[in-house]
Amino acid sequence: MNSVRYVVFDLETQNIFSDTGSSDPTSLDISVVSAYDKGTDKYTTVSVDEINKLWPIIEAADALVGYNSNHFDIPILNKYYPGDLTHIKSIDILESIKDSLGRRLRLDAVAKATIGAKKSADGLQAVRWWREGEVDKVKKYCEQDVKVTKEVFEYALEKGHIMFKDGYRKRELPLDTSDWLNKKDSSMTHSLPF
Repeated sequence: MNSVRYVVFDLETQNIFSDTGSSDPTSLDISVVSAYDKGTDKYTTVSVDEINKLWPIIEAADALVGYNSNHFDIPILNKYYPGDLTHIKSIDILESIKDSLGRRLRLDAVAKATIGAKKSADGLQAVRWWREGEVDKVKKYCEQDVKVTKEVFEYALEKGHIMFKDGYRKRELPLDTSDWLNKKDSSMTHSLPF
């Protein structure tokens, strides 16, 4: 079961929707990307000018794991990627939550209730840091988000649910994780020669 090599990732942007006048994620520009590779048990966090270091990690993945990644991170990252990331299996934890609960939950709320961790800042703060040249702060924040996402993902895999706060009550939300670690048959066209 654990032979599936997944990569948990998150990205931060240099701008926000109100800057671009669009609600299309691809109108945004990446500042920092962080990825955890299950295959090597390592985190790699890069700013946009070093983004090519990520492609070998992503291309080694059987699955990409994120939070709201199908609608946000993957479309933005695909702008930079020479191939097509949609050919790699995607596990979007938020999508699984929405399928089960009927609504979206913030990563912070899920992480607090499920693993007792919380995000260190938010996306708007990360944009401000980037604009102020505080690239290391953005990298640290992005990597922390990946750590939290990874822990929530691994908890859900093991237990088949996540926890969330509903008012003052902590509730258990079952997630269908049965397909998460099944390898996807794909004729992935990689951008890099091996």
